[in-house]
Amino acid sequence: MKTIFVSGTAGSGKSLLSSKLYDYYTKNGAFTSILNLDPGVENLPYSCDIDVRDFVDIVSIMQQYDLGPNGALVMAADLIASKIDEIQNEVNRVNPDYLIVDTPGQIELFAYRSSGRFLIDNITSEEKTNIFLFDGALITTPVNFVSIALLATSIRLRLNLPTVNVLTKTDLIGANLKNILQWSTSLSTLENAIAKDADGDTYALTTNILRGLNLSGFAQGLIPISNVTGDGFVNLEGALSRILNLGEEVED
Repeated sequence: MKTIFVSGTAGSGKSLLSSKLYDYYTKNGAFTSILNLDPGVENLPYSCDIDVRDFVDIVSIMQQYDLGPNGALVMAADLIASKIDEIQNEVNRVNPDYLIVDTPGQIELFAYRSSGRFLIDNITSEEKTNIFLFDGALITTPVNFVSIALLATSIRLRLNLPTVNVLTKTDLIGANLKNILQWSTSLSTLENAIAKDADGDTYALTTNILRGLNLSGFAQGLIPISNVTGDGFVNLEGALSRILNLGEEVED
């Protein structure tokens, strides 16, 4: 079994990408399942084989501990980790070729709490990788782009997984798509865009962050995809295969 975690900011399209990735792998003959790790989600664009909502009930947590929605989500994230044996048993029962893990909408619940890393370490799998979603609607300015790039690097550090960076909502951002793709591969182009867009203090802070990110090998480009049209999924699957299958791609 190979495991693909899908992470990103709230609203970046994690659940929809999980659904489309499931469809892509299934269409090409791979037995694929989805694990939902968001205990607070009400509606999902897919039918999941393993669902943490079967193990943790947000409403019961709110009532039992007199918590609001946010406090209940924090407690639920930690309770999920205590259910790892049961979750693993469900994964073993399904036994897919590819397990897609749809992480919580609030990324801090998964990436920055010890329970998230615990789940990653304790889900048994031959290979694991993470997809981080750059929300195209959020990164149409160079300063916002660097901010999300910093978050992506932080998430990679926390999860300690090989990561594929993906640009979502390409069908919605129009002419900005070309600029974003250039920023993701050319440090000088991005610095020039920041200089035109930011004041002195913001420019100094942003470019210093950017140079640190570049030293860590960030500027390797983004894979643009559209969940609506399906554009880019062949490239995404190829990038995942280079990590998970030593370069062997799923038959198309």
